[in-house]
Amino acid sequence: MLDQSVFSTDSMMPITQRPDIVFSRGQGAYLFDREGKRYLDWVQGWAVNCLGHAPAVIAEAVSRQAATLINPSPAFYNEPALELSNLLTAHSCFDHVFFGSSGAEANEGAIKLARKWGQLHKGGAFEIITFRNGFHGRTLATMSCSGKPGWDRIFAPQVPGFPKATLNDLDSVRALIGPQTVAIMLEPIQGEAGVIPADKAFLRELRALCDRHDLLLIVDEVQTGCGRTGTLFAYEQYDVEPDIMTLGKGLGGGVPLSALLAKKAVSCFSAGDQGGTFCGNPLCCAAGVAAIRSLLSTGFLDETRAIGNQLAEGLRSLSRELGLGEVRGQGLLLALELGADVASQTVETARDRGLLINAPRPHALRFMPALNSTASEVREGLCLLRAILAG
Repeated sequence: MLDQSVFSTDSMMPITQRPDIVFSRGQGAYLFDREGKRYLDWVQGWAVNCLGHAPAVIAEAVSRQAATLINPSPAFYNEPALELSNLLTAHSCFDHVFFGSSGAEANEGAIKLARKWGQLHKGGAFEIITFRNGFHGRTLATMSCSGKPGWDRIFAPQVPGFPKATLNDLDSVRALIGPQTVAIMLEPIQGEAGVIPADKAFLRELRALCDRHDLLLIVDEVQTGCGRTGTLFAYEQYDVEPDIMTLGKGLGGGVPLSALLAKKAVSCFSAGDQGGTFCGNPLCCAAGVAAIRSLLSTGFLDETRAIGNQLAEGLRSLSRELGLGEVRGQGLLLALELGADVASQTVETARDRGLLINAPRPHALRFMPALNSTASEVREGLCLLRAILAG
């Protein structure tokens, strides 16, 4: 009989509050705990599992690659990394790709690339205008880059060079542009802020502002990329071309994988400027190839948009019925305003009843189902959510 002490939680560093649930397996839209209870998962690893839990295409790709080549070192090319980089550039406006393991690592790379470009082309300009309530990761630089309240004090002193503007307020951006400005960086939809989209006109005006002042436009698509908003990348819906983009989360279909993409004109790293032991390893890149090819398969994103519309309309119907607030977002990155600071309690109640959801703000719920969710799964989730919210 298996010694149950191996499952003690005492050795885990307490970096967050976790419920007393141990998940043992997942399948598609669902997670199962050790007691066999099933949960409809509308968090999916914070938008990581684009194809749901344990998708066969990812499992098969990783299994095949693990038996072939896991890591030859980033000093050499490998086939999955080349295939994935070519897939990404063929279906975007970018020319070069650097692979990492996390969204924060990709964003850190974007910061470095912009500053290197500033050294070469703008007299050492290094400031990157970012936005209040934005979220770009948990390294020291990406925490400083983020506009999450209080993050400038947790591990002070912060990394300088990230003045904060207000999303959808162009005047607040203009006021921060100076001789040391090299770039503007934002999420097309601020996920951790409660799913707050950038207005289409605003992002287009940012592009024009960057062009006028010879600045780089960086989009952080760690959460919004890889089909999450209904197109392969969210920037496509704004009719703009950024200079730099970061990806993570869904890129590996559940496997740790991120990417920094850049146009050739701004891809200015010299040998040794950027790297990492696991960067572009074939095991993770094989998963990325399987994930991206799935998203690009005929009709996949059409179905994602249809399911997203179904969920959004269902949430709007619940809001009207129960007197709640706004439904925001795009595709399968959505939020519901509750009108009161009850989101945490709602998440707990939902979990007890078999529905996993997220509260990015005390008054808002966030929904990030698998991109291949079915209509019946959405109906099931909406039925559960209605019972929870109706009390």
